[in-house]
Amino acid sequence: MRKIEAPKKIGRPTNNPKSTDRITVRLDNECSSILEEYCKKEKIEKSEGIRRGIKLLKNK
Repeated sequence: MRKIEAPKKIGRPTNNPKSTDRITVRLDNECSSILEEYCKKEKIEKSEGIRRGIKLLKNK
C-alpha cells in the first residue's frame, strides 16, 4: 500500500513560521468588543491580537 503525501506549500518561507495548532474560543460580548477595538487601533488581525495577549501572560 502506498502512502499519499500532502503537496509541499508554495511560497516564500517566513522568518516566524506559525505552527498548525488551532484553538477555538467563545468570547462574551465584552471580551469580543475589547479585542475588536484593540485590533482596529493597532491595525492587526484578531489572531495577532490574541497572540500578543498570550505573550503578555508569559511575561507576568
